[in-house]
Amino acid sequence: MPHHESHKTHRIGWLRAAVLGANDGIVSTASLILGVAASGASSQSILIAGIAGLVAGAMSMAAGEYVSVSSQADTENADLKREAQELAKDPQHEHEELSKIYQNRGLEADLASKVATQLMAKDALSTHARDELGISESTTARPLQAALASAASFALGAALPLITTVLVPTSRLIWIISASSLFFLAFLGALSAKAGGSSMLRGAVRVAFWSALAMAITAGVGALFGVAV
Repeated sequence: MPHHESHKTHRIGWLRAAVLGANDGIVSTASLILGVAASGASSQSILIAGIAGLVAGAMSMAAGEYVSVSSQADTENADLKREAQELAKDPQHEHEELSKIYQNRGLEADLASKVATQLMAKDALSTHARDELGISESTTARPLQAALASAASFALGAALPLITTVLVPTSRLIWIISASSLFFLAFLGALSAKAGGSSMLRGAVRVAFWSALAMAITAGVGALFGVAV
């Protein structure tokens, strides 16, 4: 009977960007709304500030992720180019280097040499990229994918406190935004932990705690420097 194993490593790239984007979308937009609301601003001003925060945040996340992941991709490509040159210049040394890696992982010297020989015969660069440099198909940098995932998830996350702002009276906005945002964030933390194969409770608590701290500080600043008498 075939044995099927489900691993989570292939999700690292888009999952990291999507979770970071949605989390920041909720936290930053909810915090902005709370800060403006605590200052005594009108409901229209609060909504405008929230929309501006959504647009600016989504663009910032996309640009930041693209630049960051592009830098990672540039480093990976430079390492691969250097490795290809080394393989062409001194394949015997590269073979010995790969064989040593396999020996350090537990193979006997003779077997490690044979494994290195067979793998290099099939695809030397991919073998060295994976086993020497730690670069594989599942973890390689994808700048555009990360940028799009961040922008979309940020906008989706930011939309949650914005919708709440539209539906809830200004007099109760601070408490309802705080409670609903923390609920969304805890759910997001649990969901991302499940997708990554880790503890859902730990993920929910971690996200909710730091998000609550961020929103409390922002609301405090808004109240301290606000226009309300």
